[in-house]
Amino acid sequence: MIFEILTASATISPDVIYWKDLGIGPVAFEIGSFPIRWYSLSYLVMIMLGYWYLTKLIKVPGSPLSQQHAEDLILYITLGVIFGGRLGYILFYKPDILANPLDIFKVWQGGMSLHGGTLGVLFALWLFQRKNGLNYLRICDYIAVCVPFGTFLVRMANFSNGELWGRATDVSWGMVFPQGGDVVRHPSQLYEAGLEGLLMAAILWPLFWRTGVRYMPGFLFGLAAMIYGFSRFIVEFFREPDAHLVWVVQETGLSMGQWLTIPMIIVGIYLVVTAKGRRERVEPIAGEDSIA
Repeated sequence: MIFEILTASATISPDVIYWKDLGIGPVAFEIGSFPIRWYSLSYLVMIMLGYWYLTKLIKVPGSPLSQQHAEDLILYITLGVIFGGRLGYILFYKPDILANPLDIFKVWQGGMSLHGGTLGVLFALWLFQRKNGLNYLRICDYIAVCVPFGTFLVRMANFSNGELWGRATDVSWGMVFPQGGDVVRHPSQLYEAGLEGLLMAAILWPLFWRTGVRYMPGFLFGLAAMIYGFSRFIVEFFREPDAHLVWVVQETGLSMGQWLTIPMIIVGIYLVVTAKGRRERVEPIAGEDSIA
């Protein structure tokens, strides 16, 4: 019933917003004849900003990482995002890509999964902590605080691409997307950018800088998973399901994105609830006295 209501046709009024009139598109700029796409640029800027912010975070007493660790970690995270995001998209949303193996590597055309990227980064962090003998959950906490850069930029890139638009609506800020037919739709990419990016930053950053929760392994990581999970779950009610996955909504009442988000919410709640019990004296990486 909810799906039918949200996908109902919306009448186009004379003052409707057309995405094509906003003056944006998939290409940010060109270097000669080589196009630099917003999608690719968002990943590059995400990694640069994430690294910059991580270097600020680790200067706070009690950091689980040294500057050298941060420099080494950036490669692990980059590979985790790219390979995890792409494989997650193929396995969860578009398995038919496997029929043309070369298409697997065409990441510049889009087709990345945040769920897959998350799993890829978590696996990369596990390899990194195993190699360096560090506390896994505390590393995850610090990386989680940097996540809002990525979630915001990638969703804005989705909007610039005119992809992953929302379901039909009659709200005044609805838009008509070129590939979405002659229908007014929710700009769900912007909803996700606001909730998964700006809201997450507004919650995690003050908690890191102004409280002692960074000394409770898993708290910030779990909270980030909860914020993303609940945000994505809610926005999925306004986001148009992929055409080849509409059957999931029709048969279960929830979209593929919502089903993949449920485990994140459960794990996040567990980590937050149990974090206090994991609090321990934290030894700064530089070898100074314990500070928490």
